[in-house]
Amino acid sequence: MTVLFGQLFTGISIGAVLLLIAIGLALTFGQMNVINMAHGEFIMAGAYTTYVLQQSITGAGLSLVVALPVAFVVAGTMGVLLEVLLIRRLYARPLDTLLVTWGVSLMLQQLARDVFGSPNVQTRAPELLTGNVALPGGLTIANNRLFILALALAAVAALTLALRLTPLGRRIRAVVQNRDLAAVSGIATSRVDRTTFFLGSGLAGLAGVALTLLGPIGPTMGTNLIIDAFLVVVVGGIGQLKGSVIVAFALGVLQATGEYLTTLSVAKVIVFVAIVAFLQWRPQGLFTLRTRSLA
Repeated sequence: MTVLFGQLFTGISIGAVLLLIAIGLALTFGQMNVINMAHGEFIMAGAYTTYVLQQSITGAGLSLVVALPVAFVVAGTMGVLLEVLLIRRLYARPLDTLLVTWGVSLMLQQLARDVFGSPNVQTRAPELLTGNVALPGGLTIANNRLFILALALAAVAALTLALRLTPLGRRIRAVVQNRDLAAVSGIATSRVDRTTFFLGSGLAGLAGVALTLLGPIGPTMGTNLIIDAFLVVVVGGIGQLKGSVIVAFALGVLQATGEYLTTLSVAKVIVFVAIVAFLQWRPQGLFTLRTRSLA
């Protein structure tokens, strides 16, 4: 039972990381059908924001608390600039957005190398998040994993409440269901798009802050994460936040189980095979988006 619960929490912690890196992408990809390959670099920007703040704020705990809102704003601003300067002109050409944002991601990676250097850098974790929580039966849970899980659930809850209860959320859902009808109803869809991109990119910045607790950060860290983020969003259903939540934790548990029974490489193969098999059976994803389109 100790091994079972240990692997279950390992899977949940992996799922929390997947959810945190995918939740912002679920918002932008779901609403605007934009294949943003630079989403991983927004995660990188959030991670480097933490690193920069720690150079001037000596306390690791205080720097982490400050980094969360600052990284959200930094990454969100980068997302708005990307939307205004490039993506706005490519809404009807989703494949072109893939190529353009891929080019932007390469430019941002090179910019990070020029500013911070090619080698990975390490940030300091607060002392409170460096230990473990001991549970009955000899089970231990890492504090940093618990923090990431709490941050991911808090981000999902805040985003869900914002989409359901606020005027902005109603406008976002209206644009998702039918952009043309929302426009003729008086909703400024371009403003909604900018706000959505700010929120989605800002959530990527939060993910970057959280990932600094798990290991070193570098210019290419986003490249290693973007594929996993897209897999969570596609399997969960385009624009379906609840689907992303379920799939992130399901894939995390599946990967943890595969790693325990085999190796990390084989576990990755098992996850990809499971995803391919699922999409063959249900290509629209776990949940489908209800729209008011007449097409």
